[in-house]
Amino acid sequence: MVWEALGSVIVGLAIALAATHRLPDRFSSRSLTLATGPAAALLGAFLAHSILGPGHPVQTLLAAVGLSAAMLSLLVRPGRRLVPARGVAR
Repeated sequence: MVWEALGSVIVGLAIALAATHRLPDRFSSRSLTLATGPAAALLGAFLAHSILGPGHPVQTLLAAVGLSAAMLSLLVRPGRRLVPARGVAR
């Protein structure tokens, strides 16, 4: 259980770092992003471990990755449009 938790935090931090590195202008706060990734991954690992029980480390880490990515996607701001939307009056 300890290794699953530590692994999920590391994976969540890696996903958050990759997201802030790849899309720096789309996240409003880097510190919020770097905190959300590991926290969501830890929650995902806890939920998967509670549901599946011990002995499923791969599935637990996959659930951690999934929940971390889902929570980080909620923090993404929409990009600026280069072309105005159709039907919008100026």
